[in-house]
Amino acid sequence: MEIRSRFDHFNINVTDLDRSLAFYGKALGLREVGRKQAADGSFTLVYLGNGETGFRLELTWLRDHSGPYELGENESHLCLRVAGDYEAVRAFHREMGCICFENHDMGLYFIADPDDYWIEILPFK
Repeated sequence: MEIRSRFDHFNINVTDLDRSLAFYGKALGLREVGRKQAADGSFTLVYLGNGETGFRLELTWLRDHSGPYELGENESHLCLRVAGDYEAVRAFHREMGCICFENHDMGLYFIADPDDYWIEILPFK
């Protein structure tokens, strides 16, 4: 049997949905493309997209979860390629204060979202 699949979405849990929506919109140009609200208000799922691919980032807010999420030593990360002047984008992220790691030898850097998830930033090339 040959299984064919395609990437659909990647999920992260967030502590403050509005703060995360503002961050992903400002830092990466991602916009809400869908939302699901639990009837009892226990959770909200917000799907973000870039308007170019079908891939979505799912932000999950859980009403009954208090405090920050323990991310442990999990080194998984999301990676986005950015268009335009890569150094200008890096300077913008530096101004935002969200760059958490730079590897100049490899020509890449990471930003951290409000919940400290790391996002690798690469140029389109």
